Amino acid sequence: MSRAKGIREVGYFDCAGGGQVVVADGFAYIGHIDSPHGTTVADVRDPKHPAKVAEFGMPPGTHSHKVRVGKGLMIVNHEILDERGAGDYRGGLGIYDISTPQRPREILRWETPGKGVHRFDFDGDYVYCSPTVEGYVGNIMMILDVREPAAPKEVGRWWMPGQWTAGGETPTWRGTMHRCHHPLRLGDRLYTSYWHGGFVILDIADMAHPRFVSALDWSPPFPCPTHSAVPVPFDIQGRRMLVVADEDVFHLEPGPPAFLWLVDITTEERPVPVASFQVEGLDGTPQPNMTGCHQPIEKIRGTEVPVAWFAQGLRVVDIANPHAPREVASYVPDVPSGSQRVSSNDVFVDEGGLIYLVDRIRGLHILERV
Repeated sequence: MSRAKGIREVGYFDCAGGGQVVVADGFAYIGHIDSPHGTTVADVRDPKHPAKVAEFGMPPGTHSHKVRVGKGLMIVNHEILDERGAGDYRGGLGIYDISTPQRPREILRWETPGKGVHRFDFDGDYVYCSPTVEGYVGNIMMILDVREPAAPKEVGRWWMPGQWTAGGETPTWRGTMHRCHHPLRLGDRLYTSYWHGGFVILDIADMAHPRFVSALDWSPPFPCPTHSAVPVPFDIQGRRMLVVADEDVFHLEPGPPAFLWLVDITTEERPVPVASFQVEGLDGTPQPNMTGCHQPIEKIRGTEVPVAWFAQGLRVVDIANPHAPREVASYVPDVPSGSQRVSSNDVFVDEGGLIYLVDRIRGLHILERV
């Protein structure tokens, strides 16, 4: 049975497991975890009765689990999971015209060598993404201009020193442990998670030449990789804050499930962790992967921050006192058919305040705060 505190369910949309959901103008866009499912568009103007209006598939060995929309465009990632199974398919991005959401039209597939693109941000004009690029070890950060969507242009790129092996650099880490995971833009900064390389703050006032501002890495000693560094777009108690999520999918060593951090970036050249938050009952004992933290909402609008917490469902964390974050609401859905537990993967809040929680295994829950 679902368990709720301060949250009630408004509607449910039955669909294949999702990696990301965004909602714009009454339509939900869902990127799916596993092929043959790619992207689904659902009409949620009546949130009690959501209805599928369009869908796109993906070939075996690939997925398209992330989606963003803006200025009449939908951008989705294309990523190769199994090179043998994917055949000649190339990863990258899919760019669609969604001026009529019920009938998305493919404009272009932008392709890149290697596995493709994992995550990205999109502001309607530029894509801030994490592609694999020839000559580099692991994903790097790249900015694409898509104002002419049929002809995207690379504007600039940044990589962690050591990634550019074709340029003579040598990594100081094993394999692709340090790689760009998730750039997020606020103003002229990109807050960019770098997996087991922590996160970096990049100045993109000159997008052609992103400039390193600072970095912070706590893995090790903490075992989980850094998933997202989400900037708070307003001051809290006169301070500038960053909400940073580690991801509970891989552990360097046995340790506690991933949790959330509050980082003070008032002096952005010296980020300072000031607090952490963990769901009550997770006492630090090692647990199976996907027990702990995954993904905060990417556009923070208030001090109550919804977070998709894998097996713990949705957690709403109040950061009004950034030194003492506390849970104020929660929602744990019913366990999806075919799974042993829930796997809440992403969360989005629309302009009307409705909360959209997508499960990695199956289904989209439409919720509201009470």
